[in-house]
Amino acid sequence: MSTIYRGHIFHVSGSPNVVDAREHLVSLPDGALVVSDAGTIEWIGAAAELPSTFAGASVVDNRGGYIVPGFVDAHVHFPQTYSTDSYGGGQLLEWLDNCIFPAESRLADPEFAERIARDFTRRRVAAGTTAAMVFGSAFPHAQDALFRTTRDAGLRVVSGRGIQTVGPESAGALITGEAEAIALVRDEISRWHAVDTGDAATARIQVAIVPRFSLSVTRETLRALGELYDEVRSAGVYFHSHLSENDSAVGGEIAAVKAVYETGSYLDTYDGKFLPGSQVGGSTLLGRRSIFAHAVHCTDDELARLAATGSSIAHCPTSQQFLGSGTMPWTRTTGSGVTVALGTDVGAGDEWLISRVLNDAFKVHISEPGEASVSLHPAELLFTGTLAGARALDMEERFGNLDVGKDADFLLIDPARWEPLAMLLEGRVRADDDQVDTDRELFALLMGLREPAIVGTFVQGRRAVSPE
Repeated sequence: MSTIYRGHIFHVSGSPNVVDAREHLVSLPDGALVVSDAGTIEWIGAAAELPSTFAGASVVDNRGGYIVPGFVDAHVHFPQTYSTDSYGGGQLLEWLDNCIFPAESRLADPEFAERIARDFTRRRVAAGTTAAMVFGSAFPHAQDALFRTTRDAGLRVVSGRGIQTVGPESAGALITGEAEAIALVRDEISRWHAVDTGDAATARIQVAIVPRFSLSVTRETLRALGELYDEVRSAGVYFHSHLSENDSAVGGEIAAVKAVYETGSYLDTYDGKFLPGSQVGGSTLLGRRSIFAHAVHCTDDELARLAATGSSIAHCPTSQQFLGSGTMPWTRTTGSGVTVALGTDVGAGDEWLISRVLNDAFKVHISEPGEASVSLHPAELLFTGTLAGARALDMEERFGNLDVGKDADFLLIDPARWEPLAMLLEGRVRADDDQVDTDRELFALLMGLREPAIVGTFVQGRRAVSPE
């Protein structure tokens, strides 16, 4: 039997780009979302217009609250679950050396890995993150724990073990030889990719090839990863890494990559052009299922190449502030045609809730200098935290909004469970113009939302279960 969910529904319908999101914003103050037994959306609209064919369906009454699509986190680090308070005394490379490599090495202990997998998954359920691209652990047993707990909770995940074949002494426990690195990735793909359905188009559990960044691997590693990706790309395996995050004048990531590889750009190293002078040394790792975190300092040529290959960017404004990485230029980046989704980047990011990262995105982009300053529309924010993430994961046909026929991935929000949000929504200034008032209400919801107000996280129509 179908189930009807009542409440104020917000979503961005259809398949727009970010600049068109406001024209696709749907607001149904007394809405009804009908979910089939199979977990797909059968109908959506005003409750008063609900077809009589659903008269016998059970009803979940969330009136006074909201129904929105599940949040999609396009970049989050599983081994850094306990590292959101890490002070490293510097920017990216110092922070990795002083804080993150030692923290990630702790997952060598299987019992600790099981514990962190449970806590990571709990945070996802609480924050309404129904789908995520997860940067994984170097240790296979930890990855097994992540995949198991995610599957048992009923969430979606794309993840891959963090690949490192070179690095500083602090990363010693995370480093493997070249051949071992490839063998471990092959094994992870064979055991976990689309294990739940056998089809990457429908699977909730999927695998990515995940080198930490170009400085953590060698030309030989990149060549071998390119060969491996040529073999498994057609099976829907993903690629994920970091790109152009930090451009510090002293010890900056981008300068270090270009110096080590002697390439004209950072992106060249992932595009198979990792030999000196950006000569081709292997296959490209770019493509429709390739997501690059940060891209704060990309050149126009790099952005054009990402767009041309269908690659996507995971924008992480919260962590970029924490590490002093700068601000990804919103208008120039989205104007290139590349898909820009949102990432919490836990643990450089200290927020698990995608709407909190959207809050930071609004602030940093309205603060960009001069003509680059942009006040993001509430629909653009909602789009970036939901549908853009599904598009980046190449799963837009399955989820990302509440269109009929898609999987029912959604959140129930009850403002009464978080008094500051209830006060904000109740006390906000109303506008006489209905559209302006709708925009203001959505903005207030996104800016004021906190985890206690999320009372239901659903994937394919089933409530996600937080691990014990």
